[in-house]
Amino acid sequence: MNISFNKPYLTGKEAHYIYDAVFSGKISGNGKYTNKCHEFFAQKYGFKKSLLTTSCTDALEMAAILIDIKEGDEVIIPSYTFVSSANAFVLRGAKIVFADSSALNPNLDIDKIEELITAKTKAIVIVHYGGVAVDMDKLMAIANKNNIFVIEDAAQAIDSYYKNKPLGSIGHLAAFSFHETKNIISGEGGLLVINDSQFEKRAEIIWEKGTNRRAFFRGEVDKYSWVDIGSSYLPSDIIAAFLFAQLENIELIQNKRKFIWNLYNDLLTPLEKNGFIKLPYIPDYATNNAHMFYIVCKTGEQKEKLIARLKDQGILAVFHYLSLHKSPYYEGKHDGRTLPFSDLYSDCLIRLPLYYELTEEEVRYIAKTITDFFQN
Repeated sequence: MNISFNKPYLTGKEAHYIYDAVFSGKISGNGKYTNKCHEFFAQKYGFKKSLLTTSCTDALEMAAILIDIKEGDEVIIPSYTFVSSANAFVLRGAKIVFADSSALNPNLDIDKIEELITAKTKAIVIVHYGGVAVDMDKLMAIANKNNIFVIEDAAQAIDSYYKNKPLGSIGHLAAFSFHETKNIISGEGGLLVINDSQFEKRAEIIWEKGTNRRAFFRGEVDKYSWVDIGSSYLPSDIIAAFLFAQLENIELIQNKRKFIWNLYNDLLTPLEKNGFIKLPYIPDYATNNAHMFYIVCKTGEQKEKLIARLKDQGILAVFHYLSLHKSPYYEGKHDGRTLPFSDLYSDCLIRLPLYYELTEEEVRYIAKTITDFFQN
């Protein structure tokens, strides 16, 4: 067998909608399919306001501008995350304060946040790792008590919930990704969700290069001009057309991914019971959107040997993030605290193949290969 780590799934309508967008005569941003996507997010998830972006990174950069990050402001971020979670705020001059992960799963340990808060703390960027929610009630209580903004990095969290609330709808702002490795894709692409009404008008301006162009097209001003900082964050309507075809099929895609996730979980549970590995932990307050399936090995050496064994058997499995506090860029800027659980996941976590077209036979083959590795 030859099993890749990821394979983008096409619903069949992507090319049709792209063709329609191209021949509509308007393929720049904020067109017909952009509006269709915005309407979808409002109707399905109740997002008060959302804006498609060219990436989740762009959505995070917009969030940093919206909360007015300045030189010297501190932003608390998990160390075990993708670089964009931090970089968007570093670009505005923020000092990043890295937090450790939980012992239960790679999400930030909420109980460790308060000790990191200072008079300079402007925001907490929370990452819902693998689409699994952190305890948002506890987090928002801490943030509100200290007058701190909460940005949900929901890059992996489309169609996942915290106590029946869609992830991305709880913090002041949220950012999603539609990169080809995500559940719902557009190649590259993202979404900024604005839950705090004070940011709504300015978000549109930042999205449109710092101009009030969108207000002009709605007839609210007689001409548009440069009124704030911003950039070209809105995607082409061709990207939105691709995305809309995916969104129309979200339930089909999610049901298949959850079937694969549950099959992995069932097949690998005996290894966890026997103490060989740890499987993903889903708290009672969280749902599972089947973004990824991972296992946590006992040691880094064991992880490397298992990845090599899987590769020998034609299976591409990968490690995930390297702790940002130990990165070449940030190591000298970190305050020296050890973050043991962030390092544990960096050293020992393996992501297994998970995509729509992965077959039951292939999942069973992967699980058997892993089981044989530990039992032998």
